[in-house]
Amino acid sequence: MKKTSMFSLLSVSRFSILMIVLLASSGCSEQKVVSSTPVSASAVEVKKTVPVFTQPTSGFANHTSATVSPGGKETVPVQGKEAGSEIPGAKKRTYLGGEDPEFAKKMGWPVKSPALFPGSILPEKRIVAYYGNPLSKRMGALGEYEKEDMIRRLKAESKRWADADPSTPVQPALHLIAVVAQSEPGKAGKYRMIMPDEIVNKVYGWAKEANCILFIDIQTGHEDIRTLLPRFEWLLKNPDVHLGIDPEFNLVASRKIPGTKIGTFDASEINYVTGYLKDLVKKYRLPPKVLTVHRFTRNGVTNYRQIVLRPEVQIVMHMDGWGGPHLKRASYKDYIVTEPVQFSGFKLFYHNDTKKGDQLMTAKDILRLNPKPVYIMYQ
Repeated sequence: MKKTSMFSLLSVSRFSILMIVLLASSGCSEQKVVSSTPVSASAVEVKKTVPVFTQPTSGFANHTSATVSPGGKETVPVQGKEAGSEIPGAKKRTYLGGEDPEFAKKMGWPVKSPALFPGSILPEKRIVAYYGNPLSKRMGALGEYEKEDMIRRLKAESKRWADADPSTPVQPALHLIAVVAQSEPGKAGKYRMIMPDEIVNKVYGWAKEANCILFIDIQTGHEDIRTLLPRFEWLLKNPDVHLGIDPEFNLVASRKIPGTKIGTFDASEINYVTGYLKDLVKKYRLPPKVLTVHRFTRNGVTNYRQIVLRPEVQIVMHMDGWGGPHLKRASYKDYIVTEPVQFSGFKLFYHNDTKKGDQLMTAKDILRLNPKPVYIMYQ
């Protein structure tokens, strides 16, 4: 699938990135610093004020990752196996996209991984996460609902998953967009906005109160992940904090404005990230970190066979596209199943997945996929 096909479903205007305006607010005074002392606010180019997302007239969608199957055609159920000939005399079975266990096995699932270190979350548990930013109601469930309501909803989703698959305990999580891509260069000229430490610590506090783990998500814009990631050591040195990176907004090579073109991460960049996390695990004697890599296009991750697996880091390739169930299954098959790395994840969009009348996929639907996703995100 060509990455330009993503844009056939939405006009360019729908890709306008939410602008952030720094406004003074008393909210900062309520923050509790968690863990070690963070770097100074000057390091993130902001005054000690709270950023607020404006609502642009362009009608920015929650995410630009509209999902389509190869060639823009809808996929349909197939009889028997998804690939190859059927076994003579075998009973036929209908598989939807991404469900056929024989196809998954042919592609290399389950992936041979390093021996599990003590404290590894995957695959013994399934992570169920709410994604977003508390300063925007349009970037995901984490910010759409007030804190108490949001935690209640997350716990309800977690219970649904636990009920659907009793053999796999659920680990709830908050997945905070800690660096947000921007349509303007900003003072640093990097087309990204780093959230103030007060905001990050606020969400970390929520996670601790609710017995959740925390993910921080990085949208790099025009900044190299190698210079941006070390800024978060103060937070990632905690055993219950993990990381997500978003190729869609990594536009260092193309120099395009975020939202006008889909970005990419190469295996070399992902290897830098896992190497950095490995060093933190060793330095602070931590349990393994989980790294989620969002993906909904072929070129979103390049040279996947060169991604290095390390016992200190568990990599989740996370199907990040929105659309109807048939499109989401097709993308899962084409970009996750077909290019195995280590573990798989699946994102559900409360609004974008259902805006054309489709039903939101259920835990039962997703558990039919092969491999079964061990990271589930709700936006």
